[in-house]
Amino acid sequence: MAENEAQAQEFSIQRMYLKDMSFETPAGAEIFKQQWQPQIQLDVNTRHEKLEDNIFEVVLTLTVTAKLEEQTGFLIEIQQAGIFLCRGLEDAQLRQVLSTVAPNILFPYARETIDSLAVKGSFPALMLAPINFDALYQQALQQAQQQEEQGEAKH
Repeated sequence: MAENEAQAQEFSIQRMYLKDMSFETPAGAEIFKQQWQPQIQLDVNTRHEKLEDNIFEVVLTLTVTAKLEEQTGFLIEIQQAGIFLCRGLEDAQLRQVLSTVAPNILFPYARETIDSLAVKGSFPALMLAPINFDALYQQALQQAQQQEEQGEAKH
């Protein structure tokens, strides 16, 4: 029985695409007069939505801000998206796959796009470190559980 259940589960990539991207150099040419030792801030967000039965879109949004003190050197935001087939997964398992496996697949493409945009903007290459989406997912679950427990404690 367990073998039949495992065979009924399916996860596959249907399409991957760049949904949106933005590159800004707010300070313009002034930023190139300074020694380039920026503080890099990375914001990560994922979301998913059901498109039709067993078909889901997952969007990984990465925002990179490079600052020299208070001045922004550049700001890059991209949305790397994918359409995934997910069949035979229970609700909790489906949420975990869409929040961890899919972003892990999308991240290398997003990282390459960010690196390429930085270089095209005349900045040094920016090689983002890998992201542990499993740890982020577990952290989000723990935060949701704590908020739920706090909400119950107030009643």
